[in-house]
Amino acid sequence: MAVAVALLMIGGHFDLSAGVMTGTTALTVGIVATELHQSIWVAIAVALVLALAVGFLNGWLVTRTGLPSFIITLGTFLMLQGLNLGLTKLFTGTVSVGGIASAPGYGAAEMVFASRLNIGGAAIRAAVLWWVLFTVLASYVLLRTRFGNWVFATGGDDVAARNVGVPARRTTITLFLTTATAAWFVGTTLAVRLTSVQANTGTGQELIYIVAAVIGGCLLTGGFGSAVGASLGALIFGMTQLGIVYLNWDADWFYFFLGAMLLLAVLANRLVRRYAEAARR
Repeated sequence: MAVAVALLMIGGHFDLSAGVMTGTTALTVGIVATELHQSIWVAIAVALVLALAVGFLNGWLVTRTGLPSFIITLGTFLMLQGLNLGLTKLFTGTVSVGGIASAPGYGAAEMVFASRLNIGGAAIRAAVLWWVLFTVLASYVLLRTRFGNWVFATGGDDVAARNVGVPARRTTITLFLTTATAAWFVGTTLAVRLTSVQANTGTGQELIYIVAAVIGGCLLTGGFGSAVGASLGALIFGMTQLGIVYLNWDADWFYFFLGAMLLLAVLANRLVRRYAEAARR
């Protein structure tokens, strides 16, 4: 998720619905597979269509209304949060969906999304390999393709980008679709690995994705950043989260360190940018 959010931030926008959308897709997989008695692959496909619809709506509203993406996606965040709770209670009578492992086709889905691979004597989740693959793919797109140039141009100056022929609106919508696809993948992975999903899954995670991207070097103003940096930011975040536990520190301090990392990252990014601009002069 941090990689997709980083691409969107480089393009000059935020998606505050990214976290709760992972919960929406996970719940969709669970409800379609268990309550509607469909194959898990049908459930995964339905979740993808739903995620893409939400992503397209976010991108379309941002480009057509001119409102800040912060406001648009905040509204989407609140609506999805309400839908997650309301529809989960409607279908299951509780605030969770379980029994996903009994859905037809679960074994194959588990191999793709939640299997463990033995590499060098260590059991590594398939999700780690997917993470590396997505980082490499995103880096290639940013640095080696025309679309990557459009992303940087749109995030640097939307008006100037349009004046030189960059399809800024199409680029923005594509970036929101990318974020939605990443949320679908993460949500599907959670549903398949845990086999049960809570209605509040993903709520609050959107800020963590943004923090990871900023720690990795993305500017809040857009136009600068990298997929590799976002991945490293996510890695630093994960190491900090686990490190607090392994050091036997009080876990209540975690968000203090998260906020401190965000503040230090923003200040460091600003300082580096000033030095870079001074060097160009």
